Amino acid sequence: MRFPRFVEAVSRRAELPVEQAATISRAVLQTLAERITGGESEDLAAQLPDELSGYLAAPPGDTPTGGSVEFLFRVAHRAGVDPAVAEVGVRAVLTTLREAVTVGEFEDMVAQLPRGFDAMVDPIPRPPYEG
Repeated sequence: MRFPRFVEAVSRRAELPVEQAATISRAVLQTLAERITGGESEDLAAQLPDELSGYLAAPPGDTPTGGSVEFLFRVAHRAGVDPAVAEVGVRAVLTTLREAVTVGEFEDMVAQLPRGFDAMVDPIPRPPYEG
């Protein structure tokens, strides 16, 4: 999935302008890079277009702590939006990421996120049961 398509998907899901969706996408990826291991960040980046993978380079220093609320506040601060917009954006970015990478890679990434984070990830739709 190319960067423009990724951002358009985030924009559509979050019902945000494309420019704001791009800013939030960058903020989410940068914040994810702070939360997951360097190896996991590299694995995730390998499955994304270059325009997105560059945001997954973890900055040197301490790994931030805190749960999903702290994550939202960091994204909101980075993107220059209020936390409610950040939450909608984070959900949209994570859903789009889930479609852009393999299931195993997405599950590996989510497994490294703080407790309570799974509530921000929409469940994977299951096909209807045909009996």
